[in-house]
Amino acid sequence: MRQEKGIDIFQVDAFTTDKAFSGNPSSVCLVENPQDSLWMQAVAAEMNISETAFVSSVDDEFELRWFTPTVEVDLCGHATLSAAHVLWAQGIVKAGEKISFKTLSAYLHANQSSG
Repeated sequence: MRQEKGIDIFQVDAFTTDKAFSGNPSSVCLVENPQDSLWMQAVAAEMNISETAFVSSVDDEFELRWFTPTVEVDLCGHATLSAAHVLWAQGIVKAGEKISFKTLSAYLHANQSSG
């Protein structure tokens, strides 16, 4: 099992704009390189919320995987939106710039809107 020092993990409530502790929560873990599945599963179990999204940058694109506390899942909409939010909020992707995620299911795309 691989471990990383100084990983960034965020908890985001999707589907809400201004009300704390509402919406649909997910964790977003930003990692420099793709991680071992066992390590990601252990992090998701520690977060203990419905899904934890793992985002890594590989060859100028973002890879995205989702884990529940017990299994990896093929697709998770709210954790995808949370991952995009974190990338924009942290300035990793410029505001308004489209984000494409390579996932086990398909390529997914996120666009920021003003309203």
